Amino acid sequence: MRNYNPYGFTGKTSIFMHILLSSFAFLCIFPFIYVIIISLTSEQSLAVHGYSIIPKEWSLDAYRYLWTMKEQLLRAYGVTIFVTVVGTLISVSIIALYGYAISRKQFMYRKQFTFLAFFTMLFSGGMVPFYIVVTQFLGLKNSVWALILPLAVNAFYIIIMRTFFQRSVPEPILESARIDGAGEFRIFFQIVLPLAIPAIATIALFSTLAYWNDWFNALLFIDNPNLVPLQSLLMKIENNLDFIRQNAMISSQDSALLNSIPQDSAKMAIVVIATLPIALSYPFFQKYFVKGLTIGGVKE
Repeated sequence: MRNYNPYGFTGKTSIFMHILLSSFAFLCIFPFIYVIIISLTSEQSLAVHGYSIIPKEWSLDAYRYLWTMKEQLLRAYGVTIFVTVVGTLISVSIIALYGYAISRKQFMYRKQFTFLAFFTMLFSGGMVPFYIVVTQFLGLKNSVWALILPLAVNAFYIIIMRTFFQRSVPEPILESARIDGAGEFRIFFQIVLPLAIPAIATIALFSTLAYWNDWFNALLFIDNPNLVPLQSLLMKIENNLDFIRQNAMISSQDSALLNSIPQDSAKMAIVVIATLPIALSYPFFQKYFVKGLTIGGVKE
């Protein structure tokens, strides 16, 4: 079997690089493994022995506690998955169309639209105008679109897509398509998009992470419990655990309640169920992600 060695390292250098990169990869993944171990540790073991890589006593109490709220969690999962999928599709569509338009020299107003996108990277309207626009002008209070539209357009991603289209989509190919009678939309969907899959996959991954991890927009705009996304719900559960702990420390009558509810292990279990689905989706984007990031660094 041929060894993978694209940079021509030989002998001890190759072994050293493999050990170095393997160690770095382990350091990156170890915190998440440690969180999983703590979430599977009994609360008594954490209280007596503290955090340990090999716990004295394993337990599923944290996940059983979260399972008692399975209806809320499943509903929050549904909201988050809907927002992530629909939001990513809308975001990638807008960013790709905007970036392609300002990347073409034939577009008369490309400088004005480029400045419009770049200007928003330097100056922000602020939180109060943002809240007023979303709630009063657009009327999105307690709407799932309040979780989607505010994150749909990102100026930095538009600039990345514009650079990608300028570097990776040769103008002679587009001219040939125009000579053959193809319209601009047909050129974009049948020629440009297949060439831009690495960049689109990269932007899709960034957008997916942004939608999945977003909790702030739900805090501002969502009061309906049926529309609360996963991250916001988990934050509320964690706050409730802290609230119970503080009140139990004040009142000795609630000590039994405090002992019956896992505290630290439940918090780690919350981290696991919030992170694991999006972490499992990363390998599907990886090959496009690496290519999309590196292609912008190639100089002609």
